[in-house]
Amino acid sequence: MFAKMVSANPGLEGEAKLEEVTNLMNKLKIDLKEKNLLPPQRNAMLEQLKVYGRQVENADPIFTDSGVETLTRHSFDGNSLTTSREALRCLANTLFLDAKTRQIFVDLGYAGKAAERLKVGHQGLSIHGIAKKRYNNIRSQNDNRDDEFLISRILFLTTYDTNVDFEMLIDEHSLADSINSHVARHSKQYSRGGRKSPRVNHDELALSETLKLIFNITHFYPGRAAAFTKSIPHIFKILSRHKIPTPPLQAPVCYLINALINLDLEDKNSQQFGVNPIFPKFDQKTNAERLIDILDISVIRYRDEELDQQAAPLMTVIRKIYEPAPESVKRYMRWLLLPSDDERNRPLGKSNTLSSRLLKLSSSPMAPTIRENISALMFELSDKDATSFVQNVGYGFASGFLMSHNVPIPSNALEAWSTNGSHEHEDGQSNDRPVNPITGQRLDMEPKDTGPEMTEEEKEKEAEKLFVLFERLKKTGVVDVKNPVEEAVQSGRFEELPSDDDDEIPERRRS
Repeated sequence: MFAKMVSANPGLEGEAKLEEVTNLMNKLKIDLKEKNLLPPQRNAMLEQLKVYGRQVENADPIFTDSGVETLTRHSFDGNSLTTSREALRCLANTLFLDAKTRQIFVDLGYAGKAAERLKVGHQGLSIHGIAKKRYNNIRSQNDNRDDEFLISRILFLTTYDTNVDFEMLIDEHSLADSINSHVARHSKQYSRGGRKSPRVNHDELALSETLKLIFNITHFYPGRAAAFTKSIPHIFKILSRHKIPTPPLQAPVCYLINALINLDLEDKNSQQFGVNPIFPKFDQKTNAERLIDILDISVIRYRDEELDQQAAPLMTVIRKIYEPAPESVKRYMRWLLLPSDDERNRPLGKSNTLSSRLLKLSSSPMAPTIRENISALMFELSDKDATSFVQNVGYGFASGFLMSHNVPIPSNALEAWSTNGSHEHEDGQSNDRPVNPITGQRLDMEPKDTGPEMTEEEKEKEAEKLFVLFERLKKTGVVDVKNPVEEAVQSGRFEELPSDDDDEIPERRRS
């Protein structure tokens, strides 16, 4: 008879399902007062509710004020961890499916109890009448990933559509300390000698929920971001030693990156570390290199529109760590991300390197967010200097960003320049190579025009087009550039030819 009761019928629909859910909720509500259910019966009923509650349809009693209160009290007021976790699963699912239930939960006053339950090793339950030996056993059992996963998810969901005061939870219930302790404990699983398998397990599910909670708290309460600074080295440790999954921007990697976005990566506010943990003494570039490795794989594995949604946080973190990086790390990041001289054998953006793929992505109409991030990163890698920016990526890729951000375009932006000005061959000869300022390609590597020479009429038409383009550019006020036709006239290099019917007028030729 009991065996029939423990399993829900997932095929129940309509009135039959509603009747069964109503019956279960009534029994669980009465049990809160009378304690008339045996623990196995109580747990079985909660397990049945979990199945029925996966769909809102015909499960109305679960999502009422009374239903949320019943699940909440079974979650936090009992003395059985098994019962508590079954109820927490039902409660988390309820808050996820119906936004209005989140405020109901908060109004019950259990947010503080949830924060207390997140403390590592906290029993989180009523211990009245429990023998000391049994209490210690419960306390030991409670230090597991189920509680972290469920409580972090519930608190995460209450960051939306509620008036819960997370500053109070941080100050009075040590929420930030509890979260930092969980992240630190997760990082201990990653030894220096190897990387943990990317296989999804309970630990990683729990870690993901905790990281999501960090991001939301620091997003909605930016003034409290410093409370989570202690987690920075542990997040980077996990990120650097966890195998990059395929595709790369999935849990927990994406949540590790997201959690860093709002944190004080420069440690300029709290000064909690003697040495910035982002740039550890044993290898200052290790974390920057890891982030760029993830970016490199991502731009290969994802389509442009997918990157626009998923890679923007990664780009943001890379930009944030560049600013406070030691000079040696900055040089290394520029070497990895900016086009090399070897790439200039072709127009920039045409090779298969990371920098080339990023430049192509920076002009993708399918990725407006990421293309802005890429251009901003390239500008910052160029020390926010417009001339260096144009030289690094070419005027074609740089001009749009400079104009849209009202950055004056250098007057010499369209002049050819040379690469490797400081490099020389062994015989002492300079290794300079003139570069096309528009495409970034070396002039000596550009394809030669083997077609017939332009006629005078064609040259005149092209000159007129050039004149009009430069006049339009000057009128924008963004760039102060002199029209080359106008400059030729003023310098005396302009040659005026006579018309066919004006042979008697002598020619004025350039000097």
